[in-house]
Amino acid sequence: MARILVAYATKHGSTTGIAEAIGKELTTAGQNVEVKELKNVQSPAGYDAVIIGGPIYMGKVMADVKKFVDRHQEKLAALPVATFVVGLSPASKDEKQIGDAKKALADAVAPLQPVASTLFAGNLDPKKLGFMERTMIGMVKSPTGDFRDWEAIAAWAKGLPSLLVKG
Repeated sequence: MARILVAYATKHGSTTGIAEAIGKELTTAGQNVEVKELKNVQSPAGYDAVIIGGPIYMGKVMADVKKFVDRHQEKLAALPVATFVVGLSPASKDEKQIGDAKKALADAVAPLQPVASTLFAGNLDPKKLGFMERTMIGMVKSPTGDFRDWEAIAAWAKGLPSLLVKG
């Protein structure tokens, strides 16, 4: 049984739910999983694989993701790593936005070469936003609501053990 870390950054909690769902699927598949917010991870040492996720805002993955990768680059490079980003571009179905989000994720985790990488639609609840954030989403006419596709999240997670676990 592999020891897998699901490490994530979150701003308003949408990514937390996705990270927990991934952890649940991996646990059901017989893996030993810990789900932790990036700021609470001392080191990826002792894990057999790591999944890193975070939200994307205004075209950039939350800075905590890049900081974590930079700080632990040597240890992470020696492990199988999968990555995910959470944003609203999948909800819009705009191919350019989706491509930009995938590139932002690749940039945030560079120079790592993930064994799997994906983009999930998130949840944008205006009640959880500050005045400036509500103003910005109004200006860009961003869709609001919970767009998380739990079946797609579970399906992606179910495919991870074969990519992350040796033997």
